[in-house]
Amino acid sequence: MVSRHSESAGSPPEDAAPVAPVAVKILVAGGFGVGKTTLVGAVSEIRPLQTEELLTDRGVGVDDTEGVEQKTTTTVAMDFGRITIRDGLVLYLFGTPGQDRFWFMWDELSYGALGAVVLADTRRLADCFPAVDYFENRGLPFLIAVNCFDDGYDYGPGEIRDALDLNDAVPVVLCDVRERGSGKEVLTTLVKHLLAVHEAETRADMPAL
Repeated sequence: MVSRHSESAGSPPEDAAPVAPVAVKILVAGGFGVGKTTLVGAVSEIRPLQTEELLTDRGVGVDDTEGVEQKTTTTVAMDFGRITIRDGLVLYLFGTPGQDRFWFMWDELSYGALGAVVLADTRRLADCFPAVDYFENRGLPFLIAVNCFDDGYDYGPGEIRDALDLNDAVPVVLCDVRERGSGKEVLTTLVKHLLAVHEAETRADMPAL
């Protein structure tokens, strides 16, 4: 005979409230035209919010379009999307504006973020320096995702790490932000990095025996 207790062991009651997923805020940063809007749009499981406007003559001499002359729009506020990495874990993605004149928004967008993706373009690698400095100065974990453009330079992760003078713990991955699977792999790598950072900080805070 099966008792009432044995029937319910290991399983929640039928009327138990569903467990809310863990929500993690992630920033997607980098230089102008590096692919931030494309990444958010490619991986988002909802229709992404985009704040793109057409480039106009007013940006001549202000916005550096060298190497991305074909780009006709720019993000003036942010991009927003959502992706479920696995059951119970949802990432909310906030793409930052890439132009210098919109960087005043970064502090607002970074509030509450647990990590960041810094997109890099090997044709304009120096464009990601400000984002790297920003997150290093604030102690926000991040990784470098090199968006592999067809006419980009064929640098490996080690060369990118050396060029950006990165800490050995910062992951460097190659990706194609147009492909959902590639973008999701970038975000999965970031989540693993965040967990490793958290575990290392937890061990460091434990009292010595």
